[in-house]
Amino acid sequence: MDFTVTLVGAGNMGGAMLRGWLANGMNPEHVTVIDPSPSQTMVDYLSEMNVGCKNSADGLGETDVLLVAVKPQMMENVLPNLAALVGADTVIVSVAAGTKLETLTAPFDHPAAIRVMPNTPSLVGRGMSVGCPNDKASDEHRLRVGQLMQAIGHMEWVDDEALIDAVTAVSGSGPAYVFHLAECMAAAGVKAGLPEDLAMTLARETVSGAGELLRQSDDDPATLRKNVTSPGGTTAAALEVLMGESGMPKLFDDAIAAAKRRSEELS
Repeated sequence: MDFTVTLVGAGNMGGAMLRGWLANGMNPEHVTVIDPSPSQTMVDYLSEMNVGCKNSADGLGETDVLLVAVKPQMMENVLPNLAALVGADTVIVSVAAGTKLETLTAPFDHPAAIRVMPNTPSLVGRGMSVGCPNDKASDEHRLRVGQLMQAIGHMEWVDDEALIDAVTAVSGSGPAYVFHLAECMAAAGVKAGLPEDLAMTLARETVSGAGELLRQSDDDPATLRKNVTSPGGTTAAALEVLMGESGMPKLFDDAIAAAKRRSEELS
């Protein structure tokens, strides 16, 4: 990655991306962080890695990638202060939910822009990100952003921005669904008589282990499910409940639809 990046916001997601870039060999001199109040942990990390950090864009020049990782409600106030960083070949990137491409580019003179929806497993290098470019984004812009996001996990692309709301509902919010699954499994284990700490360990390791098996296997989820389901056995008895009329298919249809509606409202 031999292009320059200015990262605005070094919180959880911004910090995770930065760590991924540097771990994948990006030259620290090519990165500048703008954050008016970084955590002490981040200040120490930036100092250790020799990454420059400023509390504003004052005095900074144009950058190849301007990646804005601030909260959605802050975006319209932050963007106009970054005009000096945007040159003819700059691509502006947002990782904020609900921030449309037109909002991202409004303060500037029709720049290239890419809207990206990552998720929190990016914190451990296992993120899932989906990018949507505007019509000004070139193949080179997509290449730069792809390299940045692949440093913290997997990336896919869509050309229809309306799909980002569904992406947000499935993968952006998705880790919370998995965490809640682990919560529910552990709580049910306690009700079945297990000690609380053992029930949580069983749930945590089962969810993470099954996820890793799904990741590494060439089989689809349905095949993997069938492989561990013996006719008339314990798994079949549980799945009869989970896959019933009011079970997980219906719950997830409703949950994804609710998250998608909320993403549309935020946009």
